[in-house]
Amino acid sequence: QVQLVESGGGLVQPGGSLRLSCAASGTIFSISTMAWYRQAPGRLRELVAAATSGGIIHYTDSVKGRFTISRDNAKNTVYLQMNSLGPEDTAVYYCNADIRSTSYQKQDNYWGRGTQVTVSS
Repeated sequence: QVQLVESGGGLVQPGGSLRLSCAASGTIFSISTMAWYRQAPGRLRELVAAATSGGIIHYTDSVKGRFTISRDNAKNTVYLQMNSLGPEDTAVYYCNADIRSTSYQKQDNYWGRGTQVTVSS
């Protein structure tokens, strides 16, 4: 049993910053990839950033240079530092992770419930 819980969303003015956090809890042997997705009204859910346990980082083009994904593996937590926010960043942000609960099981994929980020003046 694994749970992902996001925090840090809210209302921010254009040009402002937010830091999102996602903590994984439960029976966890290892976590391979942790990622952030977002979904705006009327749009498909898109991958924002991802970080593998081996240190490979990916960002979608629209957030490169503005967002930073990082992990604290000791806390099973992933962060998304978001700077220079604009209205186009308004969306529900979801945490996603590939997690192995035991050494003899294959990994499963988990989603958090999401946290709202609204960028508006």
